[in-house]
Amino acid sequence: MDSTTTVSLSWEQIKEEITKAFSTEKVDIDHVKVLLGAYKSNKDDWTRFAYFDKYKYTRNLVDDGNDRYNILILCWGEGLGSSIHDHHNSHCFMKILDGELKETRYSWPAKTGGEILPMEETGELNMKTDDVAYMSDTIGLHRVENTSHTDPAVSLHVYCPPIKMCNAFEEHTGQSHVCNITFYSKAGTRVPVQ
Repeated sequence: MDSTTTVSLSWEQIKEEITKAFSTEKVDIDHVKVLLGAYKSNKDDWTRFAYFDKYKYTRNLVDDGNDRYNILILCWGEGLGSSIHDHHNSHCFMKILDGELKETRYSWPAKTGGEILPMEETGELNMKTDDVAYMSDTIGLHRVENTSHTDPAVSLHVYCPPIKMCNAFEEHTGQSHVCNITFYSKAGTRVPVQ
């Protein structure tokens, strides 16, 4: 499937096509976005991977991609969101499977005389079911949030290389700290709390 093809892909087909797309060193960003756009969200396909927590958003590992990429389903309860973060040099592809999410983008923190300045917002994108977005560290940083106080949201994320850590940033100071990526579930099974 090339980036000009417009067909509909099933859940299994999208996973197969993503495997093919990441079989080489070069990542064709537009092609992966087209692939994700070709899948029309169907709750029957992904509900078994969608674990929610009422206090935080969850990262649910769907496929580890043989260490070339990983596929996650993120579940966003009402009013929950991420911190401002980078992707530790991973490409980040995101597709909304259910509900609506807001992505706010930021530039990297600036320094003046050794002092880190507050984060500067560079854009905002409101996404609904089946919308696709892309983010990378060369573009900047972002925060994703479910602004609804009545409806949950679910998103599919594909990272290449697999995301294992990131830096989280404090909006008002630009200070950051390293976060290891953990999973709430793997392959549809809840990971025991440690």
